[in-house]
Amino acid sequence: MLGVRFMSSSRRILGIQFFNGDVTEAVELMFRHGGFLVAPSATCFTRLREDEAYRNAVVAADLAIADSGLMVLLSSLLRREQISRISGLKYLEYLLRKLRRQATGEIFWVLPNEHARRKLFEWSRRESFSIASKNCYVAPRYGLEIQERNLLSLLEQNRPLHVIIAIGSGTQEKLAYYLRENLSFRPAIHCTGAALGFVTGEQVAIPGWADRLFLGWLFRLFAQPGVFIPRLSHAFELPWLLWKYGERLPPLKVDVRERRLADRDW
Repeated sequence: MLGVRFMSSSRRILGIQFFNGDVTEAVELMFRHGGFLVAPSATCFTRLREDEAYRNAVVAADLAIADSGLMVLLSSLLRREQISRISGLKYLEYLLRKLRRQATGEIFWVLPNEHARRKLFEWSRRESFSIASKNCYVAPRYGLEIQERNLLSLLEQNRPLHVIIAIGSGTQEKLAYYLRENLSFRPAIHCTGAALGFVTGEQVAIPGWADRLFLGWLFRLFAQPGVFIPRLSHAFELPWLLWKYGERLPPLKVDVRERRLADRDW
């Protein structure tokens, strides 16, 4: 784990060690040390109590950035603790500018579907950003536990310096953790989720001013209300989690622990 040894400063929130610097330093750390980066949104924190595999992955991340504007605001109000927000979109935009100078084979892309793959190549042609077809992988639909031998084999063959995973929060962190633990080399694995879709045009564009003012969620809400309203409901638990647990990792819910024990007994 990258940990606080390589950070200028950090803040522990709900058991996750969040990087407390700027985007330039965050990207440089990943270039220098590899491992995997996560950017939990406000809707992700309830998963810490509901999904043990996700919980283990996020806590073990080499670098966690504070994507959630709500978490940043609540930490300031409830805990009198300041933390620098680096949105997933801001991180990805800076990362792509830096990667533009890399060789094509040094970047591997993990995408959620064929539509996302097409939009990525359309964007690459518009931006003159070279992408090799063999370095694009459309991920299958994963279950709660991830074993991805096919992707593992492709990465071992290509040995890229960077892996950009854009398949959505909850799953991407578990996949990144699996890859880091099972690859024979150590690339920089960037879990960017929906941010790549904002860049390529697969999803609604979020203006820079909206991202800076923590209003990206509002654009997503109007663009996909049927998808995003249920997700937003999970963010309502965040104030209670921060007030009750602060720096501590919340315990798994009783029914999750009981199900885990039952599975072991079986």
